[in-house]
Amino acid sequence: MDQVIKIGVSSCLLGNNVRYNGSHARSRFVTDVLGEYVQFVPVCPEVEAGLGIPRPTMHLKGDPANPRLVVTKTGQDHTDLMVAWARKRLDALAAENLCGFIFKKNSPSSGMTRVKVFGPNRQPIGFGSGIFAGLFMQRFPLIPVEEDGRLHDPRLRENFIEQIFTLKRWRDSMTHGRQMGRLVAFHTNNKMLIRAHSEKHYRAMGKLVARGKAHPLQESYREYEQLLLAALRLKTTIRKHTNVMLHMLGYFKKQLDADEKQEMLEIIEEYRREYVPLIVPLTLFNHYVRKYDQAYLKNQTYLKPHPTALKLRNHV
Repeated sequence: MDQVIKIGVSSCLLGNNVRYNGSHARSRFVTDVLGEYVQFVPVCPEVEAGLGIPRPTMHLKGDPANPRLVVTKTGQDHTDLMVAWARKRLDALAAENLCGFIFKKNSPSSGMTRVKVFGPNRQPIGFGSGIFAGLFMQRFPLIPVEEDGRLHDPRLRENFIEQIFTLKRWRDSMTHGRQMGRLVAFHTNNKMLIRAHSEKHYRAMGKLVARGKAHPLQESYREYEQLLLAALRLKTTIRKHTNVMLHMLGYFKKQLDADEKQEMLEIIEEYRREYVPLIVPLTLFNHYVRKYDQAYLKNQTYLKPHPTALKLRNHV
């Protein structure tokens, strides 16, 4: 990575006492684990919009597709205040070159999804996004987003972290300019990673790269980025990982002896049956890549898409 990875985050998740009651909602994974590898850009919509600490509780009200932000007891409407502040804050965030954002679940301002929306009689009538979170996702539809509650799920956590590291590598590939050769190199090094998410997107991206200079370069980059991030949003599965590993095994047909190949097949099958986590077969792959200096696979980001110390593949 050429530069630090910047991630937006709800300020309370960092342990800052900015919640409505003056408390925080510190996430140990965010601060103690992920914090070792990224630089956080904290945001607390309610405080930054001027609503103070402490402050009355608020909720979303009205149309779930376009809710209002109101004080729970009095009904005072803060929607216009929040929207006006948010638009300015989003302009500032655009300059931060964020690779992702972690929102606070259930927050009427920062909840990413499934925030309760109430009707006139104070009964839930549906779900929506917090005012700021919704505007963020509209403004930056390609930036990976997640919320703290969902990060407890090992597969969702691994998928989100993989997205932010891949987006950073993609941006780094453009640091010294956009060239067809650099686009081809990026695609080549990320083929297995993309296939583990979506074979359909992988084929479409391959066709895009293959057309080369027959298409305007800037448009090719734009289309490729959209396909890349759309593919990464699709979750990996055991079946997808198994198919990718069997495909990678083919690159060793001239190096592995019969016993080594059989051992590899057995471990892949143990993973398929969920007897061992993904880290087990991939550790053996990395061993053989190094042992036999497998030129093609040693550049595949699939084998190490994020720091091993995060232990993300120990649980999937």
